[in-house]
Amino acid sequence: MAESTDTEKDNKELIRAGFDAWRNGTGGVFDLLAADAKWTIVGNCPVSRTFTSRQEFLDVVINPFNARLSSRLVPTMRGLYADGDTVIALFDAQGMARDGKPYRNTYSWYMQIRDGKIVNATAFFDTIEFTDFWNRIKPEM
Repeated sequence: MAESTDTEKDNKELIRAGFDAWRNGTGGVFDLLAADAKWTIVGNCPVSRTFTSRQEFLDVVINPFNARLSSRLVPTMRGLYADGDTVIALFDAQGMARDGKPYRNTYSWYMQIRDGKIVNATAFFDTIEFTDFWNRIKPEM
């Protein structure tokens, strides 16, 4: 197995710290997004597309998603991998929907890091589970 570079180690630690903050409720991975970051959600769900800024992604996906929860989404890391400037996070996340049903999903995020910021990300997850949650619960904004 090839030895990790310092950049890979630094990027992996940056993302690990973001996930730790998310899990602890003190911040999160989205705090690491560059203002002009691109975030692509793969598959077929109401929000599957490429977002071209941090603010657009937060406004269209993250804020309405969180407004559908009665308790916040908490991640549990399965694996964190680095290759060059890209960090891959495989994790489970669970929270409680406002209708009292749990939301659970498994995610794989591919995040390109530049100068300590996520500049490009591609997200894979169970879009059937996501779509059921998204359509079943109206956001409380």
